[in-house]
Amino acid sequence: MMNKDEQNEQGMYRVVLNHEEQYSIWFADKPIPAGWTGAGVEGSKQECLDYIEKVWTDMRPKSLR
Repeated sequence: MMNKDEQNEQGMYRVVLNHEEQYSIWFADKPIPAGWTGAGVEGSKQECLDYIEKVWTDMRPKSLR
């Protein structure tokens, strides 16, 4: 039997971003929260985090760039 952390590691996620172009991950089987948009990337938690690390090179909110 897997604990909740192990289930979360093995689940599917999607990359989301907000109006300030800040990235996060969200469970792929859950509706995207208000204020966030899908970035078109889904996969394991690590795959999503790797994608974010590659594309989110300027961590400042869009309004401060």
